[in-house]
Amino acid sequence: MLAPPALAASDALAASDVLAATPAPAASAALPAPLQVGSLVLEPGRPWPMGASFDGSGVNIAVFSAHATRIEWCLFDEAGQTEIARLPLPAQTGDVWHARLPGVRPGLVYGLRAHGPWRPDRGHRFNPNKLLLDPYAREIVAPPGGFDWRGPHLGADADHPQHMDTRDNARQAHKARVVHDAFDWQGDRAPGAAPMATPPPCTPLHTPLLDTVIYEAHVRGFSKRLPGVPAALQGTYAGLASDAAVAHFKRLGITAVSLLPVQHILDEPHLAQRGLRNHWGYNTLGFFCPDPRYAASADVRGEFRRMVQRLHVAGLEVLLDVVYNHTPEGDERGATLCWRGLDNASYYRLPEAQRDRYDNWSGCGNTLDIRHPRVLQMVMDSLRHWVEDFHVDGFRFDLAPVLGRGNPGFEHDAPFFKAVLQDPVLQRVKLIAEPWDIGPSGYQVGQFPRGWLEWNDRFRDTARAFWLGGDATRGEFALRLAGSSDLFQARRRSPLESVNYIVSHDGFTLHDLVSYDLRHNEANGENNRDGHGHNLSWNCGWEGATQDPEVLALRARLKRALLATVLLAQGTPMLAAGDELGHTQRGNNNPYCQDNDITWIVWAQADESLIDYCAHLLHLRKTLLPLAARWYTGLPDARGLQDLAWLRRTGAAMAPEHWDNRMSRILGAWIGAPGRAATPLLLLINARDSEAAFRLPPGAWRCDLDSSAADGRSCWQRGSSGSSGNDPDDILLPARSVLLLRDAG
Repeated sequence: MLAPPALAASDALAASDVLAATPAPAASAALPAPLQVGSLVLEPGRPWPMGASFDGSGVNIAVFSAHATRIEWCLFDEAGQTEIARLPLPAQTGDVWHARLPGVRPGLVYGLRAHGPWRPDRGHRFNPNKLLLDPYAREIVAPPGGFDWRGPHLGADADHPQHMDTRDNARQAHKARVVHDAFDWQGDRAPGAAPMATPPPCTPLHTPLLDTVIYEAHVRGFSKRLPGVPAALQGTYAGLASDAAVAHFKRLGITAVSLLPVQHILDEPHLAQRGLRNHWGYNTLGFFCPDPRYAASADVRGEFRRMVQRLHVAGLEVLLDVVYNHTPEGDERGATLCWRGLDNASYYRLPEAQRDRYDNWSGCGNTLDIRHPRVLQMVMDSLRHWVEDFHVDGFRFDLAPVLGRGNPGFEHDAPFFKAVLQDPVLQRVKLIAEPWDIGPSGYQVGQFPRGWLEWNDRFRDTARAFWLGGDATRGEFALRLAGSSDLFQARRRSPLESVNYIVSHDGFTLHDLVSYDLRHNEANGENNRDGHGHNLSWNCGWEGATQDPEVLALRARLKRALLATVLLAQGTPMLAAGDELGHTQRGNNNPYCQDNDITWIVWAQADESLIDYCAHLLHLRKTLLPLAARWYTGLPDARGLQDLAWLRRTGAAMAPEHWDNRMSRILGAWIGAPGRAATPLLLLINARDSEAAFRLPPGAWRCDLDSSAADGRSCWQRGSSGSSGNDPDDILLPARSVLLLRDAG
C-alpha cells in the first residue's frame, strides 16, 4: 500500500484503508486518459450508476449537472473534517460527469464542489466554496455535534444576495460515505422480484387491496414507550419490529404499516433556533438512506432491513411516506447544501420572469422540477432503491400533485406517472397519493391515474361533520360510505382506491377530535397560529381533559361510531397509530416539531376496551366485508333483489327529497351483495343524540356489531329482548351508534 502525499499520517482515514497500488487500465479512445493527482490515479470511469458505487476494486462516481463547467470530487478523512484530496472529474458524457478511483474501498467519505456561472438572475447559483452532498448518497456523515444552520452555508451573501458568499463551509457540511453491504434476507424478496422456480420460505406479500388495512405510524412515537421493548430499542426501527409491536399489530388485524418519513431528515433552521426538531420528518436531505436518528445500532441500513424482514414474516407490509416535492434548501434566502449548488436551474422550478426566485408549491420554499429527465431519474432511482434494496411494499407521496405538474397545471398522464406505470419494479407496489399541494389547481382528489390510491379528505370531513354536528346530509354521508363514486367511478377507478380515514398524523388525534373545539399548539412556539383552524371537531361540552362521566361516555361512544364508519366503509381504510387506544396530543393539531410526550403514545394509559373494539371491527371487515370491491348499482338481480338499497327509519326506500335533509341523521343500508357474507347485511346509522326505532326488512336478523357497547358486541336478534318492544319488526337504535346486522336465515 502506498499513501498519496495528500494523506497525512494522522488522518482518521488511513491510506491503507483508501488506496491500493493497482495499475490504471488503459483508457477508452473516446474518454480522456487517466488523471494523475499526486499518487492518485483517476480514471474516466462510467456515467452510471449515479452516485458513488464500489465495483469490487475501486469506486466509480457519476454526477449530473447540465450547466457546470467543472465538478470536483473532494475526499475526506473518516470523520469528514479534513479534506485530503480534491479531484476534478475528468470525463463528461452528456450532462453526467464521472470518474473512477481504483483501489478505494467502501467507507470513503466525500463531497462535491461545482464550478459554473454565478448568475442568480438566470437561475445559476454555482459556488465552489460550498461543499455539496451527493444527491445519491447512500449514507450521510453529519458534522460533529450536528448541523449548524448558522455556519457559512449560504451560497449568496446575506447582505448582497446577488453576490457569491466566498466562505468555505466544508468542515461544517454534510458528506456522503461510500457503502457496499450485503444482507441475508433469509428468503424475503423484493416486491418487484421475478418469480422463482422454487419459492423461498418468505415470498413478497402483495396483500390485495380488498384485504388491506393501513396503520399510519411514526417510528419513534409508536415504540418510544411501548411496554416489552428493551430501553435501548425504544423509538427505533428495531423497536417497531419488536415482539411487543408485532403482537399489537396482529391483535388489531392491520395488514400494512405506513411509516412517516424515514429517509434522512434535516431539521429546519427555524426549529433549530427554538430548540425543536422536525419530528414528522417532511424535510428530506437524503433520498437514498434511512435516517440514523431511528437506529439503535451503527448499522442503520441493516437495522432497517431487519425491521422490514421481521414485519414481513408477521404478514405485514411496509409502506413509506416519501417527500419528493421539495428539499431542505428553502427559497432564494436558503442554504446551498446539494441540488442548488449542483444545478439550480435543472433541479428546481423557477418562475420564468424571476429566475432568481422559486416556485413554492410545497409551502417549504422550493419545488423540485420533476419535468426534468434527470430529476425524474433521481426520484425513480430512489423509489427502486427502497424496493429492491430495502424490500418496502409501497409509498405514500407527500403533496403528490407536484409530481404530475406540467406548465404549470396538473396532468394525470404526466411523465412521472408514465414512468411508474411501465417500471417493472414499481408497478408491483402500492402507490398512495396525498392528492393536494398549494400550487395552482392544487386540489386533485380523484384525478390520479388508475391503480393509484388517494387519501380521501372528503370522506374524512363528511364523517366528522355527520357525527359531530357539522353541516352534512345523509346523501353525502352515504356517498362516502359507498366508495365516493363521484370522485372515482367516472374515471374507471376502483372504490378501493379511496383511502378512507377520519384521522391522520396531520391534525387532531381521534381522542382530541371529540375533546377539543379549538387547537392548542402553544408548545410549537408560533403563538398558536399554526395548524388547521377548521377541524370539524366537538369537545362534547368541555374543552380538554375532564373527569365528568357523562362527557367521557359521550366521547367514547363517538369514537366507536367514527371507527366503525371508517373500518366498515367501502374503500381502503387507514388508522392513525394511537387512535385505537385513546392517544391524546393534548389538543395540539400540528405537533410536527414535538418529539416528546406530546406525540409519543402513552401505552400505560391505553384504553384496552377500545383496542378490543377495533380488533372486533377489523375481524368483521375481514370475514364479512360489508361493502364489496365493485361499484353498486341499486338495480335488482335475477331474483329481484337489489345489490344495495338505502332505507329510512320507516323501512321505506330513500327518495330524492330525503337525501338532502340536513336535520336527519338516521339511515340504513340494505346490502344484498356484500363482499364476503353469505347472506344480506344491514348497516344502520343513528347519529342523533337520542335512540330511535328502525323498521327492519324481512329476514332473520341478528346483530354482529353495536358500537354503543364498549366491546361492540351484541346478543340482539329479531324477537329478542333487545327489540323495541313495540313491534317485532323494529330495532331500537341507540343514540350515536352504528349497528351491523346479518340475516342469519
